Amino acid sequence: MTSEPPKTEVPKNHFRVTLVLNFKKPRLDQVLLEELRKQNRNLTLRNISRTQFKELFQKRKIRIKGQIATPSSSLAAGTTYVDIQGFENS
Repeated sequence: MTSEPPKTEVPKNHFRVTLVLNFKKPRLDQVLLEELRKQNRNLTLRNISRTQFKELFQKRKIRIKGQIATPSSSLAAGTTYVDIQGFENS
């Protein structure tokens, strides 16, 4: 049984993606891009190109628990909150 991390307030000018995983995933970039394509709260992020998505990581705009994430960051099973700086819910 996995426990859900405490939900923190979304930082101003950030878009939050909640990832709920049944199994550990080896790469954040693959899971996050898939989730962005499915959501309807921010159409800019839904339609982001792979190049633009890669730049978000290079510019250190993607964070997990306030820490800068890398494309190869692994994800544990359970709930993870990912914040993307510079975007908000539309």
